[in-house]
Parts: sequence; C-alpha cells; structure tokens
Amino acid sequence: MPALATLYEPVAADLEKVCRLFDDELFSDLPFVNALCARVRQYRGKMLRPALLLLSAKACGKLTDEHLTLAAVVEMVHMATLVHDDVLDDADVRRKRTTINRMEGNEAAILLGDYLISHAFHLCSALDSQYASQLIGATTNTVCEGELQQVHRRGDDNLTVDDYLDIISAKTAALTGACCRLGAHYAGASARAVDGLERYGLSVGIAFQITDDVLDIVGTEERMGKTLGRDLEKHKLTLPVIHCLREAPAELQRSLRAHLAAPRPQRQELARYLQATDSIGYALRAARGHVQTAVAALAVLPLSDARETLECMAQMILEREN
Repeated sequence: MPALATLYEPVAADLEKVCRLFDDELFSDLPFVNALCARVRQYRGKMLRPALLLLSAKACGKLTDEHLTLAAVVEMVHMATLVHDDVLDDADVRRKRTTINRMEGNEAAILLGDYLISHAFHLCSALDSQYASQLIGATTNTVCEGELQQVHRRGDDNLTVDDYLDIISAKTAALTGACCRLGAHYAGASARAVDGLERYGLSVGIAFQITDDVLDIVGTEERMGKTLGRDLEKHKLTLPVIHCLREAPAELQRSLRAHLAAPRPQRQELARYLQATDSIGYALRAARGHVQTAVAALAVLPLSDARETLECMAQMILEREN
C-alpha cells in the first residue's frame, strides 16, 4: 500500500493552497487568538477530509476555487470537533502535543472550537451557491446529535451494534460523506456519481471510527499520538465491547460488566476480556466490510488515477496504526 503522502500527490499542491486559506481565514488582530490558532494548526495531521473532497472532485471532473474553499471549511469543522472532543474526553495529548484544554482550560478550548465553526461558516458564505452552507450546516447538526447520543448512552451496557453504528454514522461518518458529496457536486457530477461518492465517504467514515475505537483499546499512545483509553474511562461502549457483552459466557459477562462499571477500568484488562471472545477480530472484520462497501460505491465513476487513489485510501484504513 502506498504511503499517504504518495496517495496525496495528485492534490498535494491544492492541499497547500487549502492550508493557506485556512490560515488566512483564522488570522486575528489579537495575538493570543493567533497563538491558539497556531496550536490548532498542529492538529492538521493527515488532512483526510480535505483530501477526500479534492480527490472526489478530481474523480468526477476538475478542481475549482470553490473546492479549495470547501476543503478549508471542512477542515475547520473537523478541527472544531477535535478541540471539543478533547474537552469531552478530558484528554491530555493530541498529535503528540498537549491539548488546548489541558494548556488553556476547558473554557478557552470550547470557545476556540466555536471560533473555528464560526469561521468555517463565514468562509463558506463567500460562495455564490448556498448548497454547501446548507449541507455543512445539516452535517454539523448531525455530528452534534451523534455526540449527544453517545453522551446520553454512556454506561448503557444494553447498547446494540445498530445503536453503535447509528452513533458513529452521525458523529464521524456524516462529515466524511459530506466531503465526498461536496467534491462531486461542485465538479458538476451526475446525481448518481454524487450519491455514490457520498456512500463511499459514509462507509469510509464508519470503517475509520471502528478502527479508531479498536486502537483506543489496543493501540499505544506513542504510535497514536493522543490520549488513549478515554472511551473506557468515560464508559462509552464501542463495537468490540458490545460484541463481547453479547457473545461472552454468563460468568464472563458479569465480570466484564463489573470491570466496565469500575471508577477507572484498565485497557489492558479489557483487552483480555475481548481476546476471549475474538471481539477485536470481530470489529476489524466489520471495518473491512465497510471498506469493501466503500470501494464498491466507486463503481459509478470512470476509471482514473483519482478513483484508484480513493480505493487505496479506503484500504489503508485497515492498516492504520495512528
């Protein structure tokens, strides 16, 4: 599988322009606000969502200035969710650096996340069409609903697989689906291609979140570059745990429920429970199924380098370690 930097080569120059748009939009006359935004820039990481938007556009036609603007917009929305997530999870580390909430406090972090969302819509309003503003507005509503649903179901060991998929489809996959839809729509693609790329993005987002939840249990903080085990500490049930609770013998279920209810449950102990029921393997197989669905959705597109890159990006989810 090619490295991510290699996969991004068709849109590398465009991603640099997106970064400049991002920085220009967030510039403030207040030095301390600029300092906070400079820390947020360190969260950029893989820039998966802007890349998906740009590659979707290339797979359907050509890139326009609208695509560059929208790529900056979706990255701002994503960054806002990361800043807010770190507050919700009481996280210490993000991208191997101290989180905003740990350095500046929860109040500053929440306001900075709001600032990013506000600028995202300000930048989006520069487009002639309101299509993007309406779609991104609806998508951010869905993301918030997913997060609210997850908070509401904390500690609920009756959560089903379908409940879990509903939550991650809203809080994670909705944005990746919107990115691909925007890329296709603003490239002038057919309705069939736009819908197909949205399905691709939704499936990619679901697979990404499942693997992220697995790595939160069995990954290492050094490789992941962020605080791990917060799902467990916050009593959020993820797919491997749901499977284990469903498949484990009664005695093991009782023991696992007691462990999950403890004030500070341990990742290593949880991994041993999950190993007994092959629950990690089950979750990874589920992620593989969603990757296959994503790749199949690309059949509506003509063969091209951009389509091949989108296929490789979906397959790469199964190999990720961070």
